[in-house]
Amino acid sequence: MSIARAARRTTARLGAVVLTGALLAACGSSTDGASEDGAGGEVTITVDLFGSFGYKEAGLYAEYEKLHPGVTIKQTDTEDEADYWKSLQTRLAGGGGLADVQGIEVGRIASVTQQQAERFEDLKKYGADSLEDQFAPAKWAAATGKGGEVLGLGTDVGPEALCYRTDLFKQAGLPTDREELAKKWATWDGYLELGKQYKAKAPGKSAWIDSVGSLYSIMIGQEKERYYDASGKLIWEDNPALRTAWDHAVEAAQGGLSAKLDQWSPQWNQAFAAGSFATIPCPAWMLGYIKGQAGEAGKGKWDVATLPGGAGNWGGSYLAVPRAAKHKKEAYELIKWLTAPEQQTRLFEKQGNFPSATGSIEKVAGAKDAFFSGAPTGKIFGDAAKAAPVQVLGVHDQNIAQQITNALSEVERKGTSPEKAWSNARKGVENTIG
Repeated sequence: MSIARAARRTTARLGAVVLTGALLAACGSSTDGASEDGAGGEVTITVDLFGSFGYKEAGLYAEYEKLHPGVTIKQTDTEDEADYWKSLQTRLAGGGGLADVQGIEVGRIASVTQQQAERFEDLKKYGADSLEDQFAPAKWAAATGKGGEVLGLGTDVGPEALCYRTDLFKQAGLPTDREELAKKWATWDGYLELGKQYKAKAPGKSAWIDSVGSLYSIMIGQEKERYYDASGKLIWEDNPALRTAWDHAVEAAQGGLSAKLDQWSPQWNQAFAAGSFATIPCPAWMLGYIKGQAGEAGKGKWDVATLPGGAGNWGGSYLAVPRAAKHKKEAYELIKWLTAPEQQTRLFEKQGNFPSATGSIEKVAGAKDAFFSGAPTGKIFGDAAKAAPVQVLGVHDQNIAQQITNALSEVERKGTSPEKAWSNARKGVENTIG
């Protein structure tokens, strides 16, 4: 979930809830691992996430509570992952106000394993080492600390596709068949060319794409090395693949193809139902987000096609247990259950979050999504997941990405020159990561 979800989002992600002081206090900062909130062994497990992981929407919390009498699950949710991460860092530093379960976006997991391992439970002490074969090797390895600690269990991954509005395409005189479109936008140049055709006959005030930041994010998700190389060296400024993604995003901005919407903003959320844009790069976790924002009225108006330029990954997340959690053992049992193949399968079928559990991937291969015009989402995202590169993850991936998308927003919304915006991105990265 996001960027995606991550999203990425990542997700992106659904249902913002502001963490008030009272709620933070309720989350507790005890480190005694106590297993009872009161008489009778009743336990309230607190879960703090960003965006939409989909557990509540898919009914998984309710089922877990039914299977475990006396357990209550309370979730808080911050829509913007950057805001969530900033708040989490403050609470980790202070040792208080932490939930029993904290979500970690894949772009942050290297920070956890390399810089903050002492602030999270090694899940091996609860038996997590027996779960390794359940996950894709890259997903498991990314959450493994320098000393072999298991610092999180993988939720989804973010194989990429393109989601589009068939009704808007039809009004603009463009084809709507997903296979025909996949051929027309086999490359990103082809995608932008089709966008120019759309702009010439666009219905109403609709744009081709939601934001150029999402275009950049989906393109850079197709690369193995983005901000760091395999040795841990920062390479983002000299990475030709990154500059290619930047240049395409700039072209879209200067060509007037964008709706100029900040992802995760209220205006962006409203645009899904309003038909303000015709296409949106969509990692698998975005499907649930689109459904939530477009509502029942959007069913059958959306479709999914293969991504231009090859397979990629944007987003995906982990569930971790802080050392300061009140109910560590109970938290582990919950995340073990939520990330099991059976639950990951159901989550994809109901919300679109593509599983990282190997036992789930084949099970969802034949899945189709009625909301998205019956698109074979299991095959589209499954093929993308198999072909996507295993990405090099760095400590400051998410911070660098944020500075670049901020700079692209300046080009898109303020008309800032690409050269000035790139300079601003460089300064932003220097100020953020030192």
